[in-house]
Amino acid sequence: MYNVYTRNWWKPNPKWPNGLEPNAGGRRYYVAKGVATESEARSIAQEYNRNHNPGKLSRKAEFENA
Repeated sequence: MYNVYTRNWWKPNPKWPNGLEPNAGGRRYYVAKGVATESEARSIAQEYNRNHNPGKLSRKAEFENA
């Protein structure tokens, strides 16, 4: 089982170059939980990333083992 989620890779911080600080440990927002296969989870994440602008903070979908 897999969970698909999004998170921001950057957070605003005026003391850092370009005003952005790395934030790989940011809060996760779940798109899908209990996905049966890794292939299906990958597909959901790729579709989300194709259809959503990551914006300044680089919000992207990923997946994890549930």
